[in-house]
Amino acid sequence: MDHSVLIDKTVTFVSDTLKNAEGGHDWWHIHRVWNNAKLIAKTEQANLLVVELGALLHDIADSKFHNGDEEIGPKVAGEFLQSMNVDEETVHHVQQIIRYISFKSGFDKSAFNSIELDIVQDADRLDAIGAIGVARAFNYGGFKGREIYNPEIKPNLNMTKAEYKNSTAPTINHFYEKLLLLKNKMNTATGKKLAEERHLFMEAYLEQFYKECGIYS
Repeated sequence: MDHSVLIDKTVTFVSDTLKNAEGGHDWWHIHRVWNNAKLIAKTEQANLLVVELGALLHDIADSKFHNGDEEIGPKVAGEFLQSMNVDEETVHHVQQIIRYISFKSGFDKSAFNSIELDIVQDADRLDAIGAIGVARAFNYGGFKGREIYNPEIKPNLNMTKAEYKNSTAPTINHFYEKLLLLKNKMNTATGKKLAEERHLFMEAYLEQFYKECGIYS
């Protein structure tokens, strides 16, 4: 199947599947990650088809919305790609990207590495920081009914994977437990460059947040 035709069919599949998804993990999140991934791929030697499919399908069935099942995403993506008669090597590569893209996968020693994973992971991480990242964090916190901020609950900077997956901490804590760490976890030169401005925005946001809480007054 022609590259552009396959991508178009994947866009339709993903946008239809995620039409009622939580706002931080909906089609527009996917669309931004897809655009970020294509931008980063311009400066890397990578298989663009794998990059685009990985970006488009990376959250097709996010484990956090499926009782923590970390294999449902690769399964759904694999079934779709096989129905499109995509070759098995490409299917497997995209499934591995989905398995290892997330922040929580960093708690385990990675059994898979590729430049395509690096690109899609950076693209996804960029959408978790900056103005978009702030909006997504509070949207998800509201979706889960979490407190915005509670000074009596301190960030846990030494969480295990299980603690991270099961955390119910206030959303502000998430900045310290994940979002502010992402700048230094970028894989590509372009990803690192794009992360700088977004990181600075989050730092400025937190400074203003605490100021309005009266903490710096």
